[in-house]
Amino acid sequence: MSQPYAEVIGDPIKQSKSPAIHNYWIGKLGLDANYRACHVTPEGLADYLAERRKDANWRGCNVTMPHKQAVMSLLDRLDPVAERIGAVNTILRGEDGTLTGTNTDADGFLEPLRQELARDHYFRMARVLGTGGAARAIVAALAGEGLTLVLAGRNPVKAQALLDELAPEGEHHAVDLTHFADPTDFAFDDRAGCFDLVVNASPLGMAGQPPLAFDLSHVPPGSVVYDIVTQPLETPLLKAAREAGFATVDGLSMLIGQAAIAFAKFFGAAPPRDDDAELRKILTT
Repeated sequence: MSQPYAEVIGDPIKQSKSPAIHNYWIGKLGLDANYRACHVTPEGLADYLAERRKDANWRGCNVTMPHKQAVMSLLDRLDPVAERIGAVNTILRGEDGTLTGTNTDADGFLEPLRQELARDHYFRMARVLGTGGAARAIVAALAGEGLTLVLAGRNPVKAQALLDELAPEGEHHAVDLTHFADPTDFAFDDRAGCFDLVVNASPLGMAGQPPLAFDLSHVPPGSVVYDIVTQPLETPLLKAAREAGFATVDGLSMLIGQAAIAFAKFFGAAPPRDDDAELRKILTT
């Protein structure tokens, strides 16, 4: 019998750390399985899925840019999480070859914030930069945790439509991404009991992408600054925030968190999370 496998698809795909993560866990658990990367262009997406659905050894795939929304119409069903978010980052193959789309980004994103979110706050606000597939999951996740959102995008109309779709309850706001580029003298509420979060959910600041124009005067006192970019791991935003004394969360936190959920779905075993520190060293060398 051939070896069961899963993979990650995207365009480009060489930068993906997913194979290193999943194969690390496969090795730790001693599983007879494999995880790899597969370059799939938008034009080749339908053919890729048609071929894989016939392969009984294929357990499914993770989906990265630019396919998280385009793939939806090519699947047999969406689970409630993917349906609500409107984006798919994980595809699972059933024994009969049916393909189901789900999304592990939201739970993976929230994982490093769970301890803080378990506390009582009288006000929670997040400034989220970006309106792509990952941002959709992040907006849905944060709205579900009771945060008031300021969503910034190159197209504020698109940002408002995303809020209307994913977070119709609450007094959320859509702004142009340039709103955060210039300094502000706004007097933020710095009382104890506030939880403020700044999230770069865009590819800006990633190697090979334009820089993110963001002035730290828009970060309220005591904020957590979270950047989902993984290359480089310490983005200019995180470096500046850390040096200014803010708590920071890097992109590996979300990447490992969402991968752990997908891994259990692909291979039927929970990954060994006690070794995350060792895994991080592997991913950063």
